[in-house]
Amino acid sequence: MDVTAGMTVPGGGGSNSRPESGSGGGGGRPVPAPAPAPEVCGVVGCRGGYEVATIPDVTLADLASFRPAGPTVGGEPAGFGIAGLPTNLVVEASEQIIPGTIFGYDVRVRFVPAGFVFDHGDGTTARSQTGGASWTRLGQAQFTPTATSHVYGERGTYRVNASVQFVPAVDFGNGWRPVAGYVTASGGGYDIRVLEASTALVNATCAENPTGPGC
Repeated sequence: MDVTAGMTVPGGGGSNSRPESGSGGGGGRPVPAPAPAPEVCGVVGCRGGYEVATIPDVTLADLASFRPAGPTVGGEPAGFGIAGLPTNLVVEASEQIIPGTIFGYDVRVRFVPAGFVFDHGDGTTARSQTGGASWTRLGQAQFTPTATSHVYGERGTYRVNASVQFVPAVDFGNGWRPVAGYVTASGGGYDIRVLEASTALVNATCAENPTGPGC
């Protein structure tokens, strides 16, 4: 008994065999067409069947054209101090966001204050994580020591300067990305006239006795 009757034998060309599409009559398998080249996406954050155009990491050198404004410096008592007593120094600096362009992309650059360096003008400096606050805001009496106060030992006029270390970050439209390092901005030019205080025992105030000692 011939059990092969009516069966299709691959490549045999029998009566029931059918040439495959694209075989050119030779009975071979079709060759698949090459896949199209992927399209390059020029928009940050696009997905799908595209290659994503990524932005290189941003460094401090790339932020050379972005500079936060310098801080303002003040103190209490306003414009003067007493030798041997705390003079309260206050530096004002806040978060800043500056728009611009990096690598041809629109970007926002954010600067957040992270450190404050005080130059007291008498040869001493100090670093603080805060810019300080007024005695009233702190709920403290005048000439109370604060985190940013300084005691001058001698009378004279001193110029106070300060610099602020900002932590930078960038946003290309898909969230903030930190940038390693600090950007420093300086400010100052606040003059303090330090005086000496003396006390005297009197039997009346200067209003009561204008010719009394110390009046």
